[in-house]
Amino acid sequence: MTDTLTPHTLTAETITPDGFEPYGVVLTPMEDGTPFTAEEAVLDVSNGIPRFYLMRLDDKPAEFVRVTRHLETTQTLMAVGDVEWTIAVAAPGIEEPGLDDLRAFRIPPRTAITMRKGTWHAGPFFADPSMDFVNLELDDTNVADHHNHRLDDAYGVRVVIDAD
Repeated sequence: MTDTLTPHTLTAETITPDGFEPYGVVLTPMEDGTPFTAEEAVLDVSNGIPRFYLMRLDDKPAEFVRVTRHLETTQTLMAVGDVEWTIAVAAPGIEEPGLDDLRAFRIPPRTAITMRKGTWHAGPFFADPSMDFVNLELDDTNVADHHNHRLDDAYGVRVVIDAD
């Protein structure tokens, strides 16, 4: 990232269902046969062909200059393996999120998130050289439903997540 940008630090908090509620739901392991819950009902891949795949990401240190949202689908993410990762989000319904709209969350191992339609996000971020993630979105999400907001252009910053 360009050194001419002012660093804006965002402190990551450990994710909780209540804390993440404006952005989506937190999914943790449950016993087989557990009845369907309202938390699971946020999932919506009805506007196209669902795509469920393993996504490999390389070199994702916890800093960014752009946030993205998907208006046509929710997105579910979970790391493969017993590793922690982070994500930054801003609530859906905001046309262009400001720096005060951003929150960062630490996602513990064996935990998935489903982001609501329109939730702005950056990440996942992680310390390892590469990681794999389970990803559920639509088959054309990254082509036809990828709306960006540049924080470097709007505010002259690069956001750095403090996950410690």
